[in-house]
Amino acid sequence: MAIDETIKQQLAGYLKLLEHDVVITVDLGTDQRSQKVSDFVNEVSALSPKITVASGQLKRQPSFALDQAGQASSGIEFAGVPLGHEFTSFVLALLQVSGHAPKISAETKQRIEAITTDLYFETFASLSCHNCPDVVQALNIMSVLNPHISHTMIEGGMYQDEATEKNILAVPTVFLNDEEWHNGRATLEELVDKAAGAAPQHVAEDWTDQEFDVVIVGAGPAAGSAAIYAARKGISTAIVADHFGGQPLDTVGIENLAGTDYVEGEQLMANIQTQVEKYGVKVLTGQRVEHIAKHETVELTLASGDVLKAKTAIIATGAQWRTIGVPGEAEFKNKGVAYCPHCDGPLYAGKDVAVIGGGNSGIEAAIDLAGICNHVTVLEFAPALGADSVLQAKANSSANITLITNAATKEITGAGRVNGLTYTDRTSQTEHHLDLEGVFVQIGLVPNTDWISAPLEVSSHHEIVTDARQATNVDGIFAAGDCTDSAYKQIIIAMGAGATAALSAFDYLVRTSVKKTEKVMA
Repeated sequence: MAIDETIKQQLAGYLKLLEHDVVITVDLGTDQRSQKVSDFVNEVSALSPKITVASGQLKRQPSFALDQAGQASSGIEFAGVPLGHEFTSFVLALLQVSGHAPKISAETKQRIEAITTDLYFETFASLSCHNCPDVVQALNIMSVLNPHISHTMIEGGMYQDEATEKNILAVPTVFLNDEEWHNGRATLEELVDKAAGAAPQHVAEDWTDQEFDVVIVGAGPAAGSAAIYAARKGISTAIVADHFGGQPLDTVGIENLAGTDYVEGEQLMANIQTQVEKYGVKVLTGQRVEHIAKHETVELTLASGDVLKAKTAIIATGAQWRTIGVPGEAEFKNKGVAYCPHCDGPLYAGKDVAVIGGGNSGIEAAIDLAGICNHVTVLEFAPALGADSVLQAKANSSANITLITNAATKEITGAGRVNGLTYTDRTSQTEHHLDLEGVFVQIGLVPNTDWISAPLEVSSHHEIVTDARQATNVDGIFAAGDCTDSAYKQIIIAMGAGATAALSAFDYLVRTSVKKTEKVMA
């Protein structure tokens, strides 16, 4: 399997950073899959004199392990070819195995090294999955730092038979000591918490001992934009969130961002994170805010029990996929019910699937899945599709996409995994059943505001109510993005709202300071 020349040039540059020699141990057969892995490993080793290839016996064939020459096993293996979104995971693993220290906090490193139980992790991943690398890289770091921990990334496309046998229909899916352990995105801190069986960790004193000018809750486009604008005003700014990236991490291609013809969601948020760090914004991830209140200052209580204090706060927690709430949806989540076609689509290669939702996200999902699956049926509740006409035209031109409107999903059926879907034709009131192996739900978003309570005002849809300046009904607290009652949920609109919120917070700080000065002088 030839590595693209552009990727090869990038890799050659990274390999110059290897600190010590690395041995790649391969276990190969004579099949085509083994040939692909062999070609990949040999092309990599040819790029650096510090890399050698040896044969050995591993759990899966084909697969390969990474170890520093002359040292004990790192515990890191790749069953498959780590290209696509896993290319970065492979490069980081190479560097860390060679001796580069992972870029993590001293507290997290100490917690990983303190684990004394033997933990063998296996992560089924898709090369097109945006969420998988976070999990793969986190477990690789844990393996490098602790000899009790080992981790294998398994490419679901190459090991589809094993994925089917283990009933894996969503990625990333992590097994611990051969038992299913975790599904979906997670940060290193969250995985360490789960592995150690501990409660959320307390934050460092420099977070709780100071009073920030503004604390931003969330780390998506609105939060990132707010942080950049606030920091450029010269005020002390902090972000707190469970992870950095937000909803765009589930978006492969963004083509409607003014001035940018095309960018992947993951790359967009990486660019924003770089900007945020450039301006010295303090970022706290792996933490969840559970309560916000306004006293003399704004107080934000974390899941750990710690309290952050700020003169102002901006809530930008975004939204998550909306569920349909029918029988079978919760039961078969990750067992045939999925919400991210880009991540989980490859696991449904050659299968019949349905997409619920005829808006832009639903039709885009159908078009993407049509290139992988045998047949895609789109079910839209309304009398007409809501997607842009250009998307509808593309879907209508596809021979393996069926579009059904006025369809009310009644039940998702299955036995251990999805085997079908029942819907009602709202015009004739007749009931129909589709034999399927997957259902992708694409019916919009629900705001991440379950932690919000009075006196903050929310709408009937539990969106935070804001005015034209992104101010809430509570003095000094602002909100922006998809968690608010904004008319449209778009990345560019969230960014603009985040900037507005930051400027409004700055204006509030200036006016508050002036009032205090006038009061003292009086």
